Amino acid sequence: MPLPTSFPTSISHFQFARILDQIQMPHHFPEQGDVLSFCFKMGPGEAALFLMAGVIILLFGINVFKGVVMINAAIVGAAAGAFFGEKGGNETVGAVIGGFTAAVISWPLMKHAVAIMGFAIGALVGASLWRVFSLHPDFFWAGGMMGGITFGLLSFLLFRGCVMMYTSLQGASMAIFGILSLMMKYQDLAPKLIQYLSAKTFILPIAIFIPTLCGLIFQQTPGAAAAKPAVKK
Repeated sequence: MPLPTSFPTSISHFQFARILDQIQMPHHFPEQGDVLSFCFKMGPGEAALFLMAGVIILLFGINVFKGVVMINAAIVGAAAGAFFGEKGGNETVGAVIGGFTAAVISWPLMKHAVAIMGFAIGALVGASLWRVFSLHPDFFWAGGMMGGITFGLLSFLLFRGCVMMYTSLQGASMAIFGILSLMMKYQDLAPKLIQYLSAKTFILPIAIFIPTLCGLIFQQTPGAAAAKPAVKK
Protein backbone atom coordinates (compact mmCIF):
# COMPACT_ATOMS: atom_id res chain seq x y z
CA MET A 1 0.00 0.00 0.00
CA PRO A 2 1.57 3.31 -1.05
CA LEU A 3 2.04 6.12 1.42
CA PRO A 4 -0.47 8.96 1.20
CA THR A 5 0.71 11.77 -1.01
CA SER A 6 -1.91 14.36 -0.08
CA PHE A 7 -3.05 15.53 3.34
CA PRO A 8 -6.67 16.72 3.48
CA THR A 9 -7.67 19.47 5.85
CA SER A 10 -10.04 17.17 7.74
CA ILE A 11 -10.15 13.40 8.25
CA SER A 12 -13.58 11.90 8.88
CA HIS A 13 -14.34 8.98 11.18
CA PHE A 14 -14.46 5.43 9.88
CA GLN A 15 -17.81 4.34 8.53
CA PHE A 16 -18.88 0.72 8.99
CA ALA A 17 -17.96 -0.26 5.45
CA ARG A 18 -14.47 1.19 5.88
CA ILE A 19 -14.07 -0.70 9.15
CA LEU A 20 -14.80 -3.93 7.29
CA ASP A 21 -12.17 -2.97 4.73
CA GLN A 22 -9.63 -2.46 7.51
CA ILE A 23 -10.23 -5.84 9.21
CA GLN A 24 -10.18 -7.92 6.04
CA MET A 25 -7.16 -10.13 5.56
CA PRO A 26 -4.35 -8.28 3.74
CA HIS A 27 -3.29 -9.47 0.30
CA HIS A 28 0.40 -9.16 1.14
CA PHE A 29 2.66 -9.10 4.17
CA PRO A 30 2.14 -5.75 5.94
CA GLU A 31 5.04 -3.36 5.58
CA GLN A 32 5.86 -0.14 7.39
CA GLY A 33 4.21 1.86 4.64
CA ASP A 34 0.95 0.02 5.30
CA VAL A 35 1.20 0.81 9.00
CA LEU A 36 1.81 4.51 8.38
CA SER A 37 -1.03 4.64 5.88
CA PHE A 38 -3.35 2.94 8.39
CA CYS A 39 -2.39 5.46 11.09
CA PHE A 40 -2.91 8.36 8.69
CA LYS A 41 -6.40 7.20 7.68
CA MET A 42 -7.50 6.57 11.26
CA GLY A 43 -9.89 9.15 12.67
CA PRO A 44 -9.13 11.06 15.88
CA GLY A 45 -11.75 9.10 17.82
CA GLU A 46 -10.31 5.76 16.77
CA ALA A 47 -6.79 7.02 17.50
CA ALA A 48 -7.75 8.05 21.04
CA LEU A 49 -9.47 4.69 21.55
CA PHE A 50 -6.37 2.86 20.29
CA LEU A 51 -4.19 4.85 22.68
CA MET A 52 -6.36 4.30 25.76
CA ALA A 53 -7.02 0.63 25.08
CA GLY A 54 -3.35 0.08 24.25
CA VAL A 55 -2.18 1.53 27.55
CA ILE A 56 -4.66 -0.62 29.50
CA ILE A 57 -3.64 -3.79 27.65
CA LEU A 58 0.04 -2.90 27.98
CA LEU A 59 -0.07 -2.44 31.75
CA PHE A 60 -2.88 -4.79 32.80
CA GLY A 61 -2.97 -7.36 30.02
CA ILE A 62 -2.68 -10.25 32.46
CA ASN A 63 -5.92 -9.06 34.11
CA VAL A 64 -7.94 -8.56 30.92
CA PHE A 65 -6.35 -11.08 28.55
CA LYS A 66 -9.56 -13.11 28.13
CA GLY A 67 -11.42 -10.09 26.82
CA VAL A 68 -8.48 -9.18 24.58
CA VAL A 69 -8.36 -12.69 23.13
CA MET A 70 -12.11 -12.67 22.50
CA ILE A 71 -11.92 -9.30 20.73
CA ASN A 72 -9.01 -10.51 18.60
CA ALA A 73 -10.96 -13.65 17.73
CA ALA A 74 -14.00 -11.54 16.86
CA ILE A 75 -11.94 -9.35 14.50
CA VAL A 76 -10.47 -12.36 12.71
CA GLY A 77 -13.89 -14.03 12.58
CA ALA A 78 -15.46 -10.85 11.20
CA ALA A 79 -12.82 -10.65 8.48
CA ALA A 80 -13.40 -14.29 7.51
CA GLY A 81 -17.17 -13.83 7.71
CA ALA A 82 -17.02 -10.71 5.55
CA PHE A 83 -14.99 -12.62 2.95
CA PHE A 84 -17.54 -15.42 2.66
CA GLY A 85 -20.46 -13.05 3.11
CA GLU A 86 -19.29 -10.99 0.16
CA LYS A 87 -19.46 -14.08 -2.02
CA GLY A 88 -23.00 -14.71 -0.75
CA GLY A 89 -24.11 -11.14 -1.37
CA ASN A 90 -24.24 -9.81 2.20
CA GLU A 91 -20.86 -8.84 3.60
CA THR A 92 -22.20 -7.18 6.76
CA VAL A 93 -24.22 -10.19 7.92
CA GLY A 94 -21.28 -12.49 7.26
CA ALA A 95 -18.97 -10.25 9.30
CA VAL A 96 -21.39 -10.10 12.26
CA ILE A 97 -21.99 -13.85 12.29
CA GLY A 98 -18.30 -14.66 11.84
CA GLY A 99 -17.18 -12.26 14.58
CA PHE A 100 -19.78 -13.44 17.09
CA THR A 101 -19.09 -17.12 16.40
CA ALA A 102 -15.33 -16.75 16.75
CA ALA A 103 -15.66 -14.79 20.00
CA VAL A 104 -18.01 -17.38 21.53
CA ILE A 105 -15.79 -20.30 20.53
CA SER A 106 -12.66 -18.65 21.92
CA TRP A 107 -14.08 -18.51 25.49
CA PRO A 108 -14.20 -22.27 26.26
CA LEU A 109 -11.04 -22.83 24.18
CA MET A 110 -9.09 -19.95 25.73
CA LYS A 111 -5.77 -21.77 25.96
CA HIS A 112 -5.94 -22.78 22.31
CA ALA A 113 -7.05 -19.28 21.32
CA VAL A 114 -3.99 -17.84 23.11
CA ALA A 115 -1.82 -20.33 21.19
CA ILE A 116 -3.35 -19.16 17.90
CA MET A 117 -2.77 -15.56 18.96
CA GLY A 118 0.83 -16.50 19.75
CA PHE A 119 1.20 -18.14 16.34
CA ALA A 120 0.00 -14.95 14.61
CA ILE A 121 2.32 -12.73 16.65
CA GLY A 122 5.23 -15.12 16.18
CA ALA A 123 4.62 -15.18 12.44
CA LEU A 124 4.75 -11.38 12.27
CA VAL A 125 7.89 -11.26 14.43
CA GLY A 126 9.61 -14.03 12.46
CA ALA A 127 8.81 -12.52 9.07
CA SER A 128 9.89 -9.07 10.27
CA LEU A 129 13.22 -10.41 11.55
CA TRP A 130 13.70 -12.23 8.25
CA ARG A 131 13.50 -8.90 6.46
CA VAL A 132 15.56 -7.04 9.05
CA PHE A 133 18.46 -9.45 8.47
CA SER A 134 18.10 -8.96 4.69
CA LEU A 135 17.46 -12.61 3.93
CA HIS A 136 15.89 -13.69 0.65
CA PRO A 137 12.64 -11.66 0.48
CA ASP A 138 10.75 -14.34 -1.43
CA PHE A 139 11.10 -16.74 1.49
CA PHE A 140 9.98 -14.44 4.31
CA TRP A 141 7.16 -16.93 4.92
CA ALA A 142 9.78 -19.37 6.23
CA GLY A 143 10.75 -16.93 8.98
CA GLY A 144 7.08 -16.35 9.68
CA MET A 145 6.38 -20.07 10.01
CA MET A 146 9.35 -20.61 12.33
CA GLY A 147 8.32 -17.70 14.53
CA GLY A 148 4.67 -18.76 14.54
CA ILE A 149 5.39 -22.37 15.47
CA THR A 150 7.84 -21.30 18.19
CA PHE A 151 5.46 -18.83 19.81
CA GLY A 152 2.52 -21.17 19.44
CA LEU A 153 4.27 -24.03 21.24
CA LEU A 154 5.58 -21.70 23.94
CA SER A 155 1.98 -20.72 24.68
CA PHE A 156 1.32 -24.24 25.98
CA LEU A 157 4.59 -24.51 27.92
CA LEU A 158 4.74 -21.00 29.44
CA PHE A 159 1.14 -19.89 29.35
CA ARG A 160 1.25 -17.05 31.89
CA GLY A 161 4.52 -15.63 30.59
CA CYS A 162 3.30 -15.78 26.99
CA VAL A 163 0.04 -14.04 27.90
CA MET A 164 2.01 -11.16 29.41
CA MET A 165 4.34 -11.02 26.42
CA TYR A 166 1.54 -11.06 23.84
CA THR A 167 -0.60 -8.48 25.62
CA SER A 168 2.41 -6.22 26.20
CA LEU A 169 3.28 -6.34 22.50
CA GLN A 170 -0.29 -5.77 21.37
CA GLY A 171 -0.85 -2.97 23.87
CA ALA A 172 2.40 -1.23 22.92
CA SER A 173 1.58 -1.48 19.22
CA MET A 174 -1.92 -0.07 19.70
CA ALA A 175 -0.65 2.79 21.88
CA ILE A 176 2.10 3.74 19.41
CA PHE A 177 -0.29 3.57 16.46
CA GLY A 178 -2.74 5.78 18.33
CA ILE A 179 -0.03 8.32 19.14
CA LEU A 180 1.19 8.34 15.53
CA SER A 181 -2.34 8.83 14.24
CA LEU A 182 -2.97 11.75 16.60
CA MET A 183 0.34 13.34 15.58
CA MET A 184 -0.60 12.99 11.92
CA LYS A 185 -3.71 15.08 12.50
CA TYR A 186 -1.39 18.13 12.48
CA GLN A 187 -1.13 18.90 8.79
CA ASP A 188 2.34 20.47 9.02
CA LEU A 189 3.74 17.58 11.03
CA ALA A 190 2.27 14.61 9.14
CA PRO A 191 4.44 14.79 5.96
CA LYS A 192 7.63 15.29 7.97
CA LEU A 193 6.78 12.44 10.35
CA ILE A 194 5.99 10.01 7.54
CA GLN A 195 9.13 10.98 5.65
CA TYR A 196 11.29 10.55 8.75
CA LEU A 197 9.85 7.15 9.71
CA SER A 198 10.10 5.95 6.10
CA ALA A 199 13.77 6.94 5.92
CA LYS A 200 14.68 5.44 9.32
CA THR A 201 12.76 2.18 9.37
CA PHE A 202 14.28 1.05 12.67
CA ILE A 203 12.61 3.85 14.68
CA LEU A 204 9.10 2.36 14.69
CA PRO A 205 10.15 -1.16 15.82
CA ILE A 206 12.25 0.37 18.61
CA ALA A 207 9.34 2.61 19.63
CA ILE A 208 7.19 -0.52 20.01
CA PHE A 209 9.86 -2.73 21.60
CA ILE A 210 10.73 -0.38 24.48
CA PRO A 211 7.17 0.01 25.89
CA THR A 212 6.61 -3.73 25.28
CA LEU A 213 9.55 -4.53 27.53
CA CYS A 214 8.35 -2.01 30.14
CA GLY A 215 4.86 -3.50 30.07
CA LEU A 216 6.22 -7.02 30.44
CA ILE A 217 8.22 -5.96 33.48
CA PHE A 218 5.28 -4.06 34.98
CA GLN A 219 2.95 -7.04 34.62
CA GLN A 220 5.41 -9.06 36.70
CA THR A 221 5.06 -6.66 39.64
CA PRO A 222 2.83 -7.40 42.66
CA GLY A 223 0.27 -4.90 41.38
CA ALA A 224 -0.49 -7.14 38.42
CA ALA A 225 -0.18 -10.39 40.39
CA ALA A 226 -3.78 -10.19 41.53
CA ALA A 227 -4.84 -11.94 38.34
CA LYS A 228 -2.51 -14.88 38.92
CA PRO A 229 -5.21 -17.26 40.22
CA ALA A 230 -7.29 -16.53 37.08
CA VAL A 231 -4.53 -17.76 34.76
CA LYS A 232 -4.62 -21.52 34.71
CA LYS A 233 -1.76 -23.44 33.23
